[in-house]
Amino acid sequence: MAMDVVNKVLPESETRPDISHDDGDRERFAHYVQKDKITESAVTGTPVIALCGKVWVPNRDPKRFPVCPECKKIYEEMMAA
Repeated sequence: MAMDVVNKVLPESETRPDISHDDGDRERFAHYVQKDKITESAVTGTPVIALCGKVWVPNRDPKRFPVCPECKKIYEEMMAA
């Protein structure tokens, strides 16, 4: 089954060059993603991109995992600005 992935151009200050498709340590955390993107992913199966750059299709209960420290830091910086 082929999936269409929508690419967006973000301002330089919001880009994260370390986008990862691996399983690594990021699999152990709940990540911050725009709520509407989570809903869209649930309906269409398209991958989402977390603030830290992790790309995946959500399929687990995030309440069962600690919050990704990288996502949390980025979110807090965004809210402080």
